[in-house]
Amino acid sequence: MKISEVRTRVAQWSGETTPLPPHFCTNPMDLLTLPQSSMKTFTFHSWLVVEVMTDDGLVGIGNAALTPIVTKQVIDHHLKPLLLGANPWDIEFLWQHMYRKTMAFGRKGIGMAAISAIDIALWDLLGKSAKLPVYRLLGGRTKPRIPVYASRLYASPLDQLASEAKNYKAAGYKAMKLRFGWGPVDGAAGMQRNLELVRTVRETVGDEIDVMADAYMGWTLDYAKRMLPLLEPFNLRWLEEPVIPDDLRGYAELKAYGRVPIAGGEHEFTSYGFRDMLEAHAVDYIQFDTNRVGGISQARKISALAEAFSVPVVPHAGQMHNYHVVMASLNSPMAEFFPPVDVEVGNELFWYIFTGEPQPKDGFIDLDDQLPGLGLTINEEGMKRFQVIE
Repeated sequence: MKISEVRTRVAQWSGETTPLPPHFCTNPMDLLTLPQSSMKTFTFHSWLVVEVMTDDGLVGIGNAALTPIVTKQVIDHHLKPLLLGANPWDIEFLWQHMYRKTMAFGRKGIGMAAISAIDIALWDLLGKSAKLPVYRLLGGRTKPRIPVYASRLYASPLDQLASEAKNYKAAGYKAMKLRFGWGPVDGAAGMQRNLELVRTVRETVGDEIDVMADAYMGWTLDYAKRMLPLLEPFNLRWLEEPVIPDDLRGYAELKAYGRVPIAGGEHEFTSYGFRDMLEAHAVDYIQFDTNRVGGISQARKISALAEAFSVPVVPHAGQMHNYHVVMASLNSPMAEFFPPVDVEVGNELFWYIFTGEPQPKDGFIDLDDQLPGLGLTINEEGMKRFQVIE
């Protein structure tokens, strides 16, 4: 079996999008006090779909959500020539070849997102070749089903926030995550608005539901240190990305306080980045995203490394490439789940592009033992709602 073609398509959403209200979610741009909504910088209304094809007719599907047009160029011009004619079962060699070939400009960010998309497609391909789900290739089931947490609850009027949280609890979720809407530039008054969000969700769902909260890189170390004692009474399972990802020392300082568990890693890359994070004792939970971190090849290595440090792994975002990693790792207690909603931030787009993503039942999802590979197909009918760039 040889790789005969690598196809890349950028799907740009051409339908309506839901406007983002003020204080929708904190983010790193907030400190600049720009006149426009800072969260617009972190919306993404396009997606990269990658297909790796073989000479015996198999097709592996991968994807990337970070800067899809530029990521497509990296694949088309730098990675595709390395793959044509190669045996996809040499997946570790192919990963190393792509990584080392792009070392001068890759390593993290766009270069690694491109490698991730290819690597995911290769694992999907190997599963189809072996007629097995990918999680079987990674070690098999470690749990009967995967617990998932509802991940949305953006900053909104408190009655709406309470209603949304109540609906998730009624649907059987045992955990859910909210977003903070205020940061350092909003001062002490903004801190109180953040506490109102947490208090509303906690009082709505009670103490038998795990609640997490995400600052999405929008706080400074000083602000986070001031927030920790205020958040402690609400028994959060974790505080996510309280500072920018480059501030590893800041993460470690917050974790050392021991007042609220600290989570991060959504914007970290490769086993080298997570080795440094673990050795610095910077987080209580690791949250790599498989379609950024280096694909499944790196995700499984990081999961093993984190297990040796007794740091649980709960990948960022849902999607099948993360679910298969979670299913195969005893060190991953649950997975994130983005409920299907109208297009808003952009992380909803995969619901329109792919067929086969599982829906939770009573707060759990399962993976089909009979579906080879990742279990996804491209929804070509759904793709008609996008402008597609080949």
